[in-house]
This record gives sequence, structure tokens and C-alpha cells, in this order.
Amino acid sequence: MAIVGMSCLFPKADDLQAYWANIKNGVDAITPIPVGSHWNVADYFDTDPKSPDHTYAQRGGFISPVNFNPMEFGIAPKDIEATDTTQLLSLVAAQRALADAGYAAGSSAKGRGFDRERTSVILGVTGALELVIPLGARLGHPHWRKALKEAGVDGEIAENVVQRISDSYVEWQENSFPGLLGNVAAGRVASRLDLGGTNCVVDAACASSLAAIHLAGLELSAGLSDMVITGGVDTFNDIFMYMCFSKTPALSPTGDAKPFDRDCDGTVLGEGLGVLVLKRLADAERDGDRIYAVLKGMGSSSDGRSSAIYAPRAGGQKLALQRAYEDAGTAPATIGLIEAHGTGTKVGD
Repeated sequence: MAIVGMSCLFPKADDLQAYWANIKNGVDAITPIPVGSHWNVADYFDTDPKSPDHTYAQRGGFISPVNFNPMEFGIAPKDIEATDTTQLLSLVAAQRALADAGYAAGSSAKGRGFDRERTSVILGVTGALELVIPLGARLGHPHWRKALKEAGVDGEIAENVVQRISDSYVEWQENSFPGLLGNVAAGRVASRLDLGGTNCVVDAACASSLAAIHLAGLELSAGLSDMVITGGVDTFNDIFMYMCFSKTPALSPTGDAKPFDRDCDGTVLGEGLGVLVLKRLADAERDGDRIYAVLKGMGSSSDGRSSAIYAPRAGGQKLALQRAYEDAGTAPATIGLIEAHGTGTKVGD
């Protein structure tokens, strides 16, 4: 497979050039929780991992605000509040990736068009989107009324309190349901860019992006599509996710992830969108596309039965590597090192 287009929205990098500059310059994009945009550290932070309803982590990766013109993407301004950020920014990232590949939406580059009916969208997306949380929380009003009544609060005052709490959450409306669904992230891209191929999302936890690329590769190799917009999109980095990972517990108390390091103390949560445009190599060469890189093989596996659902197993990781090398037509001599030293290292799900 040939990578013919790319785009990204990552912490401290709102385009490819900034991201590459960060890599070259060793920029640490992990920061304290931004004030006013995500969650209030004073409300939820506690150094004690066992503190109820609190997290012991206060650092992460956060993308900068993006200027989003809803009319450009056919979305009514009144529907923005009911549409998850992941869906909105997926439109931006996909459009940029397609333009980077030379296929700007609504036009063709280099005098070339592309078959929209055979262009697919397959994205790695987390199972629940951010908008699920406030919409679900708003439904707690019967519990609030009961608690206020049991506390002896006057009925009129109680209703005022309930209304104030409700107003702090997003209101349910006609577009709330599609706005909170993970699969609609791919659906909106296909709809707005007028693409007729497969559109779907895959949730494989930390491996979602690669799982999406794997499926994109199968789509291309099977001849079902001629081009696929794929990658991973995730903007769900609010207090709910911090609580999930804190109570597992899996977060780094230092807020400094050290992958493959014997001194690593946990993971760090981040948000971002990375999108690729893939074609079969022969087609990309025929069409005169700019080829960033060639993916020669993909491999996947599951760990099977192990000590716990979260526990990585070196044998499963080794199997995925072997399958990737076999798919690429190579046989690595160093594969045994993974088995010997991979026991304490988590490289994926």
C-alpha cells in the first residue's frame, strides 16, 4: 500500500509541518490540564489513587482550539453543540488529507479526478464519544429532585436548583443521537466528501488506529476500494476518561510516559487526529501520486487467554510481528528478542 496523503491535529501541532518540527526538536507536547477547556483540576485532583471520584493525574496531551466553519461542512451552527468534537474535527482532518494527496474536495489536482464511488472511509474511533457524558448526566434530574426533597429543600427552590444543574449540560435535541455516535465520524466524512465506498469505524482500544489501517489494507487488497481515508481520531480527554484510567489504575502519577522503559509508571492520556490516504502501490505509481511511504506488510493478533484482561502477553505480540513480516515477505532474525524481553513491555492491545 502507498501512503499518498496525510494530515494531523496533535498536541502542539496543528499540521504536518509543526508535528515534524516537534519530532526533530524533541518538543514535549504533554502539558498540565488546560484551564477552562477540559476539567478543573481543583475539583477532581487528589494524589491519593484511592480517593473516590478523584484522579491522581493532572497532565495529558491536548490539541489547540481549531477554527471550525460549520457552513463549510454543511452543518447548521445551531447543531454544533449537539455534535461531538471528534465528528467535527474528523471532517477537517479528512479534507486536509485528501487535499494533501492532490484530490481537493470538489476538484481534481494535476488534471486528475478520482472515483468517489470506490473511495472508502475507515477510522479508528473510541467506543463512546465525549458528548455521551453530559447528555447522560442531564438525565439525573429525578435523583436530584429526590435528594433535595429528602433534605427538606422547598419545592420552588428545588426546581430552580434542578434547572440550574440541567442548564450546565448540553440539551437534548433532534441531532443529539447522531452527534454522539462514534460511527458517524466516518459517516460524516463520507457524506460531506460525497464518497460511495465503505464507511465504518473500528474500536480496538489503543490499537484502533492500526486496526483501521489494517482493515483499509484488506479493503484495497480485495479490490473493493481504490482509495481509503483512514487513521485514528480521538478528542475524548475529559474527566470521565481520566477517572476510567485512574481507577484501573493505569495512569502515570508523574505524568511522564516512558514507553519500553523499565522505570515506566503508567500511561498518559492524549487527544489527536491522524489521517492517511492509502492506495494500492501500483495504482499510486500509475496515477503519478506523491508517495510518502510504502506499507509492505500488516499483522495482527490477540493474546488469547492470559493472566488478566489487561495483561499483555509477549507471545501474542510476537505473533503479530511474525504475521506482519510474513505479509511483507521477510523473515526477521531478531524476532526472538521480543519473546525474551517483551514480558514487561506493553506495546498494544
